[in-house]
Amino acid sequence: MDRVRRGVTAAAALITVSGLLAACAASADSGKPELIWYINPDSGGAAKVAANCSTDDYTITTQVLPQDANEQRIQLARRLAARDSGIDIMSIDPPFTAEFSNAGFLAPIPQELQDKLEEQSFQGATDAATWNDQLVVAPFWSNTQVLWYRKSFAQKAGIDMSQPVTWDQIIGAAAKNGGKVAVQANKYEGYVVWINALISGAGGELATDTEKGLDLKLEIDSPAGEKAAAVIEKLAHSSAAPADLSVAQEGQAAGTFGGTQGAFMVNWTYIFNSYEGSNPGFNKDIGYARYPQTVEGEDSRPPYGGIGLGVSAYSQHVDDSMKAIECLTSPENQEVNAEITGNMPASQAGYEANDDALQKTYPADLLQLFQDSLDAAAPRTVTPYWSDISGGIQSRWHPPASVNSDTPAKSQSFIDDVLHGRSLL
Repeated sequence: MDRVRRGVTAAAALITVSGLLAACAASADSGKPELIWYINPDSGGAAKVAANCSTDDYTITTQVLPQDANEQRIQLARRLAARDSGIDIMSIDPPFTAEFSNAGFLAPIPQELQDKLEEQSFQGATDAATWNDQLVVAPFWSNTQVLWYRKSFAQKAGIDMSQPVTWDQIIGAAAKNGGKVAVQANKYEGYVVWINALISGAGGELATDTEKGLDLKLEIDSPAGEKAAAVIEKLAHSSAAPADLSVAQEGQAAGTFGGTQGAFMVNWTYIFNSYEGSNPGFNKDIGYARYPQTVEGEDSRPPYGGIGLGVSAYSQHVDDSMKAIECLTSPENQEVNAEITGNMPASQAGYEANDDALQKTYPADLLQLFQDSLDAAAPRTVTPYWSDISGGIQSRWHPPASVNSDTPAKSQSFIDDVLHGRSLL
């Protein structure tokens, strides 16, 4: 924990004068308290539920964090390490929950609210929001990836998408029939999401014994890690690889899938409604299935993503902020956010709130696939040292064309050196 505190405290020195002035202005007493909620970029869902949850006692306003998850972490960590009171509520990506809690940045959630949130939330959402046996953030939305495919291409390729498919099968089908397999393989967090899902799908984990802190056990150099590397190596050296593979994020993958060579894509829930505005009727050619298997016959472990809402330990309005996150994460507001953004609720009740509004937007079998995939999803390792692990993986597994059977061992050795101060990212 001391190491985490030292790192974020050093980062705090980089805060600009303008940022500090903004924080002072935000906390100025102007009558009714204004709760400042730092959100990840979306399509207006957070602003809508903030308006829904503003009361006669306080107003909730939003400030948008950077697009990149790592940059979101850095901006929040710098300000929290400086005990900046200009943040009341924050949207936190699951991999960084343990780090923020371990550093003392999060105000404890009252036990009564913890119990309520645990009762309403999917188990995966609860697990991602928990550190040291305490729920430290409130699950807001839970995302997962599924395998999207073009029905016309699958028919041409003669691949039966009603049955589980493997990465080898879809890469082979795409290569033989002039198609592309769209993934996220830029040097960023989304690439680690893919690697983690591949390793988990082969029965492995990135790390275990995380309660031991720096003495956690890295598991990347393993048969599961080798199987994951083999999938990436095969795609990277196949004609099914998009030309922009090494720089592809969610948007680039969606562009490939929507193009003339679009065949298969792994991507998040919000992708389904991203085409109709520019390409009416395209959704009729979109099929969907469970995330591909790493190993034939072994159930896949789809990626888990989402957002939890944390209250800053340095907020001047902690009690009001706790009331606010209870409202913001209610099933009704989870559904409102999902309908606007495509980021699905963190609770079963959220899928059924507001007169089943989601059922009017998404096919029933797709909503069921989302929920089934969440039940089977593989979260990234919950540890305060996730940023070091993720950064080490990105460093040694990128670009995808460089991945081979030696990559898992090399990356594990490098990450171990980073964790123990023998190497720098």
